Amino acid sequence: MKGTCREELLLATREIIKAKGVNRFTIKEAVEYIKRNNTTFKESTIKTHITSRCCSNAANHHTVTYNDYEALGNGEYKVINL
Repeated sequence: MKGTCREELLLATREIIKAKGVNRFTIKEAVEYIKRNNTTFKESTIKTHITSRCCSNAANHHTVTYNDYEALGNGEYKVINL
């Protein structure tokens, strides 16, 4: 995979939910998927993007944020705009 962390995550999470047949994924699933596809991003960067920078219902701690994911609880997230 090549691109920004956000771009890689969007591709990965869409593929995960497509394979599962339900719009839910975990951080672990996303990290494992991206690592299998030779990401250059650190695990901590990937996790920060999911839980904070790209999560619509997270506290805003970044200058630039995106509304790509919604935290559902129990460590699960969903993609907002498929």
